[in-house]
Amino acid sequence: MSRRDLDFLLYEWLHVEELAALDRFAEHSRETFDGVLELSEQLATRYFAPHNKLSDANEPSFDGQTVTLIPEVKKAWDAFAAADLLAMSMDAELGGAQLPAVVAQAAFAWIAAANVSTSGYLMLTIANANLLAHFGTPEQIETYVKPMLAGRFSGTMALSETQAGSSLADITTRAEPAADGSYRLFGSKMWISGAEHELTENIVNLVLAKIPGGPAGTKGISLFIVPKYLADGTRNGVAISGLNHKMGQRGITNTVLNFDGAVGYLVGEPHRGIVYMFHMMNEARLGVGMGAVARPATGYLKSVQYARERPQGRPLGVRDPSTPQVPIIEHPDVKRMLLAQKAYVEGGLALGLYCAKLVDTGDNALLDILTPVAKSWPSQWCLEANSLAIQVHGGYGYTREYDVEQHYRDNRLNPIHEGTNGIQSLDLLGRKVTQNGGASMVALGERIAATVSAARDGVAPHLADQLDAAWQRLAAVTAGMFAAGDIEAAMANSAVYLEAFGHIVVAWIWLQQVLAADGRDGDFYDGKRQAARYFFAYELPRTAPQLDLLESLDRTTLEMRDAWF
Repeated sequence: MSRRDLDFLLYEWLHVEELAALDRFAEHSRETFDGVLELSEQLATRYFAPHNKLSDANEPSFDGQTVTLIPEVKKAWDAFAAADLLAMSMDAELGGAQLPAVVAQAAFAWIAAANVSTSGYLMLTIANANLLAHFGTPEQIETYVKPMLAGRFSGTMALSETQAGSSLADITTRAEPAADGSYRLFGSKMWISGAEHELTENIVNLVLAKIPGGPAGTKGISLFIVPKYLADGTRNGVAISGLNHKMGQRGITNTVLNFDGAVGYLVGEPHRGIVYMFHMMNEARLGVGMGAVARPATGYLKSVQYARERPQGRPLGVRDPSTPQVPIIEHPDVKRMLLAQKAYVEGGLALGLYCAKLVDTGDNALLDILTPVAKSWPSQWCLEANSLAIQVHGGYGYTREYDVEQHYRDNRLNPIHEGTNGIQSLDLLGRKVTQNGGASMVALGERIAATVSAARDGVAPHLADQLDAAWQRLAAVTAGMFAAGDIEAAMANSAVYLEAFGHIVVAWIWLQQVLAADGRDGDFYDGKRQAARYFFAYELPRTAPQLDLLESLDRTTLEMRDAWF
């Protein structure tokens, strides 16, 4: 991660120190924000980064009884917990520091950039505790949330099943009421990260299950706390049958969980589990988006360093072999690849922090429509940044001796989990752009219009015109797709819609950064302006043919038949 870039985004663009004027953050200032950022950087450097490659090469092992991790993971967990960072954004009454979400996200980005696998245990625990703090009973908060925030317990989310995947309406795990008011759970869950290890005294699984006799589909799903150990210290009836072996993010356990009469405690009301779980899922989606930026940010910085140090070739037109070779950063195509990485990574980071600030200001209409973009756009385009980092390294980048191949493998999960990018596209087009009479779309349009107006009157009228034209076209195409009445064709192309929508949003984010850099001199600000110029010249034009396709309501994919494959 680049501390200079974080400072620019937090203080020169988002002006997060102004959040201290809100009652919730009144005890804070830039001094405390900087302190947390510095602490996180120190922890990332000392405890997380050193075992990143080690945990990748030495995956968790399961002997049928116990899951074993390399000891460095436990040391990193303990160091993070001892620094009281698990509770950094939580309420003071829970022992939290009540930091703004935007500062907490920026601080955690250091940890994710250093070691995405080990940071996964932390991210899941924080999101689990946050859900229970909102919807749990006082007893549940005392029993589970406070130990998680102290680092004694860890947390998971258990949604998917082998036969259901992302189709949660089809889960079959059931919860039978018991005489004491608790429930007994039966069934299995798949792809559950962090659900077995010896890092903590207990593991708090949040499990979706159906109470017999409830409504069909997602309306019949309830949410349960299913701890690894019960209050008397006995092992609960939840066990793993094995570990999944992943392409990347190998350092965090990924399990198949079996529930054989496991004791579960209902969270909130019956049959409202999806409502509660979406609180954690939306937080996780923003976290996934930030994680999808963190590893490419590291890869980008490493590829810049490599390009500066690697001599190869000579300037175009120089034929004398005795002429010294130049660093590859002097070659135009390498500059192109580095510029693309910079545009993707710094655009994605800015988008993630912008959304985190919306959490702090309670701007829910705008946050709703940006959440699927904040999850999926970095997952797709920052993964491309990982690929370009490998390309800059050449053959070395394709070897395990260099870090960038692992960064790519680690990041490849992000378009898949917490709702695939295809699911995010259905959410955006099928729900978010039309909800509440299109209020979220209107709110976003108003923000974009304000940025366009400021840029037209200021430093970048040509970029403002490009963005305005792209947004107006998107709005018109969106309205036309629904007016045509062919919802099937519209939704069949939702992935294309998400890509175009995301690129226009990130162009807006880049134009805001140009405005924030206005009047400021130096290489850092010149780099910002050039990256924005690149995005508008090379990336934003991608949306024109995509919008043409969407406007046509093309049915190619719908009309494809199984036998033709």
